[in-house]
Amino acid sequence: MLLRQPRTVSEAQECMSQGAVPIGGATLVWATWQRDGFPELAMSLRELPEATAVGPESLGAAVVLHRIDDRVPEVLRRAAGSVGTGAVRRTATVGGNLVGSSLRCLLPAALVLDARAEVLGPDRPYETDLAEVMAKRHLLLGLRWRTPVASGYRKQPAEAGGPPPLVVATALHADGQGRHLLRVAVRDGYDVLSESADCDAGADGALDALERTDIGGLPAGARDVVREQVADILGPLAAG
Repeated sequence: MLLRQPRTVSEAQECMSQGAVPIGGATLVWATWQRDGFPELAMSLRELPEATAVGPESLGAAVVLHRIDDRVPEVLRRAAGSVGTGAVRRTATVGGNLVGSSLRCLLPAALVLDARAEVLGPDRPYETDLAEVMAKRHLLLGLRWRTPVASGYRKQPAEAGGPPPLVVATALHADGQGRHLLRVAVRDGYDVLSESADCDAGADGALDALERTDIGGLPAGARDVVREQVADILGPLAAG
């Protein structure tokens, strides 16, 4: 297997045109390659500046999870810190988790941040939503979002080898005119759903609004965790 490490977007596009298979840490594909054979040409984005950024409102797809720190919102930092073991987090990448994994542990955090994805198309990089990235498995360059007022994350304990643990991610956003919007994303099993609610009526009003969405159809235990997370994130807003 020949591994290319492009340093510019144009070099990455050339690799794509030659049929290079994108890889990150290869944590999800190595066993498959050992069984079925390695690709002739692979491509890593770890030398591409657009894919290695870490900042308050951006995160590159080639960033390994253990590098995600307090430069990004709490919800994204805690989501990354909950993935696998330390050894996994030192190898697994943002792009691999979002596009290559069935668990997509970072997806709830990205959804509540209302993140947009920058992907590499055949002709140029362009911005799109996360739903398109998940459906079409684009080559992800990175994520961008606007800084939330506050955010939170809860991952329930789970037995190894059992079903995926429940995840609840929350983020509070301001519109610049004194109004606030709460975004909530829940991973229940392998399914991830995302909803939002106006916060003008306080925590009770936001919870009532969420109960009228698909979140209201979740099992009672999951809805309890949602209520706890909403109360935690909206408490400081009410006090202020």
